[in-house]
Amino acid sequence: MEKLELEDFDQELPERLNLAVLMEKKPSTHPWAQFSYEALGVVVRGAQEESSVARVYQNDGVEHFLVTGMVLQLHPDECESYYHNLMSPEPGCFIVADQPDDSADMPLPYLVSLSFDEVHAYLEGDEQVYSVAIPSELYQWAEAYVLTNYVALKKTKRKLKNWHQTERPGGKPVDHQP
Repeated sequence: MEKLELEDFDQELPERLNLAVLMEKKPSTHPWAQFSYEALGVVVRGAQEESSVARVYQNDGVEHFLVTGMVLQLHPDECESYYHNLMSPEPGCFIVADQPDDSADMPLPYLVSLSFDEVHAYLEGDEQVYSVAIPSELYQWAEAYVLTNYVALKKTKRKLKNWHQTERPGGKPVDHQP
């Protein structure tokens, strides 16, 4: 497949983007859990960072944590899934996190993906998956990647053969009548 040149796109696409995930911890209304956690968003970062968790906000029992050191890399074999995500009414960024044994501990994100298929596999494995809105910078990068690496093909139904009119290897018709 030949590379597509994009207008007004004068830079080489980076192979990967460095990200941070913003997590929220708040008191739970559930009787069996002290706290509930939710991913609030993804932030595109400049340089590769060490993995760390830092509290960036605290007020009335609500805390926000920035989890750094995340990397998103797109793969050519996942382009169809990226395409469908970007074309959906609400494109999303998916965060997969380790569920801790203690409900008071925050689930620690370890993967960010734009692929429905990849995230579905993690959901089947009972992993904690959060969906957040995709930042515009990440959307544009993924869109450029899909445009350069994927060609959507129209799905067509396969034409069924009439099994009454089949032939044997010698060219003689097969009689399917009893």
